[in-house]
Order: sequence, then structure tokens, then C-alpha cells
Amino acid sequence: MPSISMFYGIIVYMYFRDNQQHKTPHIHARYQGYEVVIAIPDGDILEGDIPKAKMKLLQAWIELRKDELVADWELAVEGQQPYKIEPLR
Repeated sequence: MPSISMFYGIIVYMYFRDNQQHKTPHIHARYQGYEVVIAIPDGDILEGDIPKAKMKLLQAWIELRKDELVADWELAVEGQQPYKIEPLR
């Protein structure tokens, strides 16, 4: 489960070969005791919960980095190491 980015206390992960349970490309994000799974194409929550302010930051980051996230998703599904992605600043 490689970490691909970190910003404002949020750690973003992408799991290897993680396309069984959630068929859509997605990321996992942790913030303190919260964990959420978010769809890459639209920023919708697939599972879990995170404070609203942090969710807005994640959705903005996804929108800005969508192409990079999709490319990383394709690598991770194939079992390859995804690249680090620039954090939200």
C-alpha cells in the first residue's frame, strides 16, 4: 500500500491490484482516525468517512491531479509501483 501523497495531515494511498471490491479507479486516504475510499473520476466517497473540510481538500486535489491519479491507478492495478504525486499547496 504505497503512499502517493501527503498534505494537511492527509495521507493518500493506492493499493496494488485493488480493483476487485471497488471496480472504479480510487484512492484511499487517512486523516487521524478516519479512513475514506474516494473515486478518482468524480471524487465521490465509495466507503468510509473523513471530516468535511478534509474531504473538500481531497476532492480539489483529485480534480487537479486526475490524469496523474489515473496513470498511477493503471500502474497499481498491474502490481507496479505508482509514482508520488505533488501535494495540494
